[in-house]
Amino acid sequence: MSATPRRRIRRAAVTGAVCALAVTGAGLTGCSSEDPDAGTNGVGKLSATEIQAKARTVAESAEAVRLHGTVAAGGSTYTLDMRLKPDGGTGSVAAQGTTFGLLRVGEQLFLKADAGFWSHDGGDAAAAEKLAGKYVKVPQSDPVYKKFSGFTDKDVLLGGLLTLHGKLETDGRHEQAGVRTIRITGDQGSGGSLDVSLEGTPYPLRLVRAGSAGTLSFSDWNKDFALKEPAKDETLDYGKQLPTS
Repeated sequence: MSATPRRRIRRAAVTGAVCALAVTGAGLTGCSSEDPDAGTNGVGKLSATEIQAKARTVAESAEAVRLHGTVAAGGSTYTLDMRLKPDGGTGSVAAQGTTFGLLRVGEQLFLKADAGFWSHDGGDAAAAEKLAGKYVKVPQSDPVYKKFSGFTDKDVLLGGLLTLHGKLETDGRHEQAGVRTIRITGDQGSGGSLDVSLEGTPYPLRLVRAGSAGTLSFSDWNKDFALKEPAKDETLDYGKQLPTS
């Protein structure tokens, strides 16, 4: 046998061994029999509609989540960094050059900001100084309660966000924060896109909203965090309509 046929046989044997290792989980790639869904949770094999439904289901059943990014709503763009549970949430919101903290425990909503936040648009400077740095209890009858409590409501926020518009399609495998994902889009991206984890539970990891209405990342699914009302000496009960626009 000549050297050339021997080299071919040797090459074929090596290639076969490599493929065998890949099949047995050694993590090597490049074999024609490689399954792109090997080692994943299997949602990559589902249709885009099924992936969205599964992601919404696990998100709704989760006990906690952190979301951060931007949301455009009501003519304003909000930058959020919120941690949410079924019974409340806590975090920060930035909009129109100001940043304020939100905390909701059950039905009680508290807003914490500096004096500049409270005195903008001609607010009382003296009152603003008293409110600055305090957790201000927001009356449920005040418009501010309705305006901001949704940012602390896990079901309302996720229910409104995890929706793509138009025809749903899958858009390949991607990666978010080191986690493999399957991406689904609405109307080829113009209706938004959602990356869903291919590892472990198929949680949503990144959302690009339709119409350039913001981008949000989701993390710390089911990671518990402390949620309790602030101490009395850190709290003010502003019993009238809050001086915000």
